[in-house]
Amino acid sequence: MNVREHLLALTDELRRLKGEGSRQVAVSDASLAHLRQAVAHAQREVAALGGASAPAGGEGTAVPASASVQGEVRRYAPAIEEPVVRSAPEVARAPALPPRPPIELPPGTKRERWEALRQIVLNDATCLARVYPGKQVVFGVGNLDTSIMFIGEAPGADEEEQGEPFVGRAGQLLNRMIKAMGLEREQVYIGNILNWRPEMGTRSADGYQTGNRPPTQEEMAYCLPFIRAQIGIIQPKVLVALGKTAVDGLLGPDRFKTMGAARGAWHDYDGIPLRATYHPSYLLRQEGLKSGPALKIKRDAWEDLLAVMERAELPVSEKQRGYFR
Repeated sequence: MNVREHLLALTDELRRLKGEGSRQVAVSDASLAHLRQAVAHAQREVAALGGASAPAGGEGTAVPASASVQGEVRRYAPAIEEPVVRSAPEVARAPALPPRPPIELPPGTKRERWEALRQIVLNDATCLARVYPGKQVVFGVGNLDTSIMFIGEAPGADEEEQGEPFVGRAGQLLNRMIKAMGLEREQVYIGNILNWRPEMGTRSADGYQTGNRPPTQEEMAYCLPFIRAQIGIIQPKVLVALGKTAVDGLLGPDRFKTMGAARGAWHDYDGIPLRATYHPSYLLRQEGLKSGPALKIKRDAWEDLLAVMERAELPVSEKQRGYFR
């Protein structure tokens, strides 16, 4: 990725952190050094064009999670010694979503009803209008007779490419989490609140979207009947909401202010026990960090999965219980 794409990716991560309820994130000295190198390189490039460059904060420094970095390097100020808080770039709004037709599924087996729903979603005109050319609407996958159903936020670049939820880096981590539970990906069901990748309003020269953003309430309202219908067909013993967006979609946007307030307890979704835990993309950002808060986040996520295993009546070994002892 070029400098601009890296900065957009950083903006995306900060937005996700804010959505998870975080207010600060620690940045390492090594990361700060890399960022300074990148900005210095950009400064040289922009100087050749008579422009200016700019900054971001660093490791050992607490950077507000609500901070975001402007997409255009020439807008930056020349200092990089202190973290800078900037307002997020404006996102080009897509046309208002039309009313969604009611979902009507034919009678039949669980598989037949699921396939009918899948065809409705994959051929939905609104969903198709919001995917990028050559990309795919994303529908849930997995075992229709599972006892555990994982629900995430929205597709990313890898997901819209393959038409399947959780296939990128976050998906690889989710696969490892599932395996640590003694299961395989094929034994559970995985879906998303949203069926298309949210429009950022910014693309690279080849039309590739370089960042993600959380779904809007309007987008979630349009797609929620699709994931609710999947839950209705599968009827799992336990639902796992991955991240604050999934919690907001399934339990209501005003129920919890932060992810920390939602996790660690059981909730009810239409008679099905629901456990909220951190999104794998948030856990990825804790990799390599040895601080107390980072270790607690990973330990808390595993405690959530242990609770899910027990509620789903899966065996729990002493080794699994002792992962973070």
